[in-house]
Amino acid sequence: MDLTHIEHIGIAVKSIEEQIPFYEGILGLKCYNIETVEDQKVKTAFFMIGQTKLELLEPTSEDSTIAKFIEKRGEGVHHIAYATKSVEKALKTAEEKGVRLIDKAPRPGAEGLNIAFLHPKSTGSVLTELCEHPEK
Repeated sequence: MDLTHIEHIGIAVKSIEEQIPFYEGILGLKCYNIETVEDQKVKTAFFMIGQTKLELLEPTSEDSTIAKFIEKRGEGVHHIAYATKSVEKALKTAEEKGVRLIDKAPRPGAEGLNIAFLHPKSTGSVLTELCEHPEK
């Protein structure tokens, strides 16, 4: 799959604004980016810690996957994202090895990344995201 590092850990929250004081005031991290990803019905906030990011995910609609996740499981860790040089190649490799895919092809994600998800039924119940930084 050519993974390079953990790109980020996604954390589902009801309210980013209510959570920022913990991450900034208690943990001492700095929120460096807040954006809304309209097609995923989610608002995101990013914090950097070492080479890894923490991504807070707030639903912007009651029918978003994040809202459904929070309703079913409560707030907490939603997914782990791995950086790869090619999401397309990583998906192909995963599928060839029998991994169930959520996304058959890369799609746009927050921070301009190309992303795709692997189904938790094939990944030990951990929602797994593959991320690729597009060439600049």
